[in-house]
Amino acid sequence: MGDTYLPRISDVKLQSALNSSGAVLITGPKRCGKTRTAEEASKSALYVQDPNHRDEYRLTAEIKPSKLLEGEAPRLLDEAQDAPALWNAVGKTIENKPRPGQFILTCSALPSQTGDMFAGTERISRIAMRTMSLYESCDSTGAVSLKCLFEGKTGMSGKSYLTTGQLACVAARGGWPEAVVEEHQKNALKIPYKYLDAIVHIDISETDGVARDPDRVYSLTRSISRNLSDPAETAALVRDLQSNGEPLSNKTVDDYISALKNIFIVEDLPAWRPFLRSKRAVRTTAKRYLTDPSLAAAALNMDARKLQNDSKYFTRMFKSLCVRDLRIYSDAVGGNVYHYRDQLNVEIDAITQLKDGSWGAVAFSMGAGEIKKAADNLLKFSDNIDTRKMPGSSFLMVLTGTEYAFQMKNGVWVVPLGCLRD
Repeated sequence: MGDTYLPRISDVKLQSALNSSGAVLITGPKRCGKTRTAEEASKSALYVQDPNHRDEYRLTAEIKPSKLLEGEAPRLLDEAQDAPALWNAVGKTIENKPRPGQFILTCSALPSQTGDMFAGTERISRIAMRTMSLYESCDSTGAVSLKCLFEGKTGMSGKSYLTTGQLACVAARGGWPEAVVEEHQKNALKIPYKYLDAIVHIDISETDGVARDPDRVYSLTRSISRNLSDPAETAALVRDLQSNGEPLSNKTVDDYISALKNIFIVEDLPAWRPFLRSKRAVRTTAKRYLTDPSLAAAALNMDARKLQNDSKYFTRMFKSLCVRDLRIYSDAVGGNVYHYRDQLNVEIDAITQLKDGSWGAVAFSMGAGEIKKAADNLLKFSDNIDTRKMPGSSFLMVLTGTEYAFQMKNGVWVVPLGCLRD
C-alpha cells in the first residue's frame, strides 16, 4: 500500500497461505510490523482498535459480525483479539464458502479461548511474525542461506560489514520497523524504551483486563533481562529479584510471565531431546528470552556504548540476537529452534530442526578466539547422536560476530550473523 515498505520474510509465507487457506492469522508482538505486512497483501481493512470506532466495532461484532466482514478480499481484520465474535463469523464464512484468500487476521495477544470462539479455525492458517531480522533490516548481506545449509550446498562464503560497535547498535536498536527506518541513530535507540513503557503500562493488562502493577512488571522485565538465555525457572528469578531489592512472589512472577508470553514478549527456547549413543540424561528446561534484545537493553538502560564496555552482558545480548534471527530464518524454511544441554553440561546454543526431522546444530561465538573450541564441541556432540534412530546433522555452524563466512576443513561452517539469511 505504501512506498516505504521494507519487504519481510513473512511476505512469501503469507501469500502462500492465502493461496491455500480461507483465512490467515498473523500473530506477534505489537509494533513488529504485522499490520503493515498484512496491508500489503489485503484489498480492504477493518482496524478493530481504531480509537474513533473501537466501541462501535465491538458492539457490531457481538450483534451482527457479518457486517464487519464486508469488503474486498483479502479483507484485513487488524487486532482481531479485541472482537472475539469476529472469529466465529470468519470461521462460519469460510466453512460456508470455502474459497482461499478471504481474510487476514492479526493478533498481538492470544485471545481467550472461551465458548465456541474458535469454531472453523481448522481452516485458518497461522503465521508467527517477530521483529525484523538483520537480513530484513539490511544489516546482513545474506551471503549464507540457512535453506542452502540444509540442502548441503558447499562453497558459500561472504563478508560481514558489521563491526563490534555496529553489532552493539543493532542489538540495542532492535528489529522494530520504526527503529530500523529511523534515519537518526539516537532517535532509533530511544524507540525500544518507548515500546517497553507501553508494554509495561498498557499492553500487559489491556488484553485480559487484569490490572498489573507497572513497577512490578518493570522489576520482572529487568530480572529476565539480567538472566537472558538462562534456564526458565521461576525460583531463579525470585532469587534474583530478592537480591536486587525487588521481591516478588512465585505466584506473581508466574502470572506476569504468563501475561508477557500472551502478548509475545517473553518467548522461551524449548529443550531438544535427541537419541544419543551414550546414556546421559538430557535437560528439559527451556531457556528464557525476550522477543527482541532491545527490550532487555532498554530494561537495563544499556545503550550501545555500555554494551561494548560490559563484555559479559554483551555476550548475552549477542546470543539473544542470534536466537531471534535463527527463529525467523528457521520459521521461513519450515523449522523450529531449540537448545540442548545434558547432565554433563554439554551445551549447544541452538538446534534448528525441520518438519522432516533434519537438523543443524549452532554454537554462538561473538569473537574469533572461541571458534575452534565451539567447532570441536559441535563435532563431539554430533558424533554422539544415535543415527540408527534419527538422522545425523545436516550441518554444524558457529554463528559469530566476526567478519568472514567460510567452511572449515572439518566441515563446520563459520558464519557471521551479518552474513546469514533464511
